[in-house]
Amino acid sequence: MKQKVNFYSDEFKFKVVQEYLNSDLSQLELLKKYSIGGNSCITNWMRKFGLKEGPKRKLKPYPTTMSKGKKKTPEERALEEKVKELEAALKYEKLRSLALDTMIDIAEKNLKISIRKKPGTKQ
Repeated sequence: MKQKVNFYSDEFKFKVVQEYLNSDLSQLELLKKYSIGGNSCITNWMRKFGLKEGPKRKLKPYPTTMSKGKKKTPEERALEEKVKELEAALKYEKLRSLALDTMIDIAEKNLKISIRKKPGTKQ
């Protein structure tokens, strides 16, 4: 089975490239808008005309079936933020615990007294 090959005029290609560079539309959105087949046509056309992407634009990849296409829900984003906060708090508490242990060790050494309880003592 042969696939139909579309040939586009240079004017059409240049128009699509200019629209991509001057608008907020992604390559995927333009491919769908103009029913263009192929996922790298716009990039190839940009090379053909010697144009580079704009200073603030990054090429958006064409999604494949294997990519993670799910957008995160507000609950997922909130949970991720909570995890980051808890990880930061855990890191702080580990450093605080290390500082307190070091302080007790120095105090026991300098004052020559036992501050920590010995194992097996009655409480």
